[in-house]
Amino acid sequence: MSIKILSVEDDPSYSRYLGFMLTKEGYEVIAANNGLTGFRKAQEEKPDLIILDVMLPGLDGFTICHRLRNEIKMTDVPIIILSAKGQDADKNEAIRVGANIFLNKPVDREVLLNTIKSLLPAKS
Repeated sequence: MSIKILSVEDDPSYSRYLGFMLTKEGYEVIAANNGLTGFRKAQEEKPDLIILDVMLPGLDGFTICHRLRNEIKMTDVPIIILSAKGQDADKNEAIRVGANIFLNKPVDREVLLNTIKSLLPAKS
C-alpha cells in the first residue's frame, strides 16, 4: 500500500518540484493548486500526510489546517506547513492551528524527506 501525500501549492513550478521529488521517493502525490481544492481533496482522498503552503488563493494554509484539525477523521493526519513567510508569528500560528511542523521555503530536499519519514514512522 502506497503512502498518499497531498501537496497544496499554488506555485506551478514548486508544485512540480514537490511532486517529482516525492514521487521519486515512492509516495503517491495528490496535488491541489488552491486552498478550497486542497481542503476538498483532503476530505475525499484521506491522505497519509498533507503539505500546505500558507499563501493560497481561496483558503490560506492556516485556515485549511485549522478546519481539518476540527474534523474527527483528520485529527491524526500529519500536516507540514511550508512557507516563504518565516517570521516567528507565522511559525507560532502554524502550531496554534494544529500543524505538526513549519518549514521555510525553499525547503532543503533532505530536510523535507526526513521530516516526512519522522511523521510517518509506522508507514515508512
